[in-house]
Amino acid sequence: MRSDPEYMQLALTEARKAMEQGEVPIGAVLVDDEGGVVVRAHNRRETDHDATAHAEIIAIREGGRRLGRWRLSGCTLYVTLEPCPMCAGALVMARLKRVVYGVPDARAGSVESIFNIPAHPSLNHHLEVTAGIAEDECRALLQTFFRARRGGSNG
Repeated sequence: MRSDPEYMQLALTEARKAMEQGEVPIGAVLVDDEGGVVVRAHNRRETDHDATAHAEIIAIREGGRRLGRWRLSGCTLYVTLEPCPMCAGALVMARLKRVVYGVPDARAGSVESIFNIPAHPSLNHHLEVTAGIAEDECRALLQTFFRARRGGSNG
C-alpha cells in the first residue's frame, strides 16, 4: 500500500491535467480499503458546463459505478484542496472512511477551515480527516494557475 504523500502525488497529477484543460487545478484520487486506486479525477466544471463537476464529486460518482455501490465505506479520498460545502456533504453521504487533503481553503473549506461538515454532531456518519499532505506543492499549483489567469499579478 502506498503512503499518503504517494497518493497525493497521484492527485497532483490529476490537478495538472485540469490546469492543462483550463480548469482550476484540483485533483482527486479514490482509494479502496486495500490501497487500490479506484478512480482518478480532476475538476471539469468548464469542460462539462456543470457547477457540480468538482474532482471530488466526479470521483465519488465514478467510484460508486466501479465498485457497484453508493456506500464507499472503507475508501479514502485524496484531494489537493480542502473540499467545499457541496463536496464535504457528498463525502459524508457516500460514507467515506477518510478524506486527505493538501491545502486548506480559507474561502470555501468545509472540512476544517470554515465549516467542519464531516464532524457535525447531527450527521449520522463521520469521517477521518488528514490535512496538509503535500500542502506546499498543492498551494503552488493553485497560485501558478491563478497568477496566470490574472495576467501575472500577485493579487
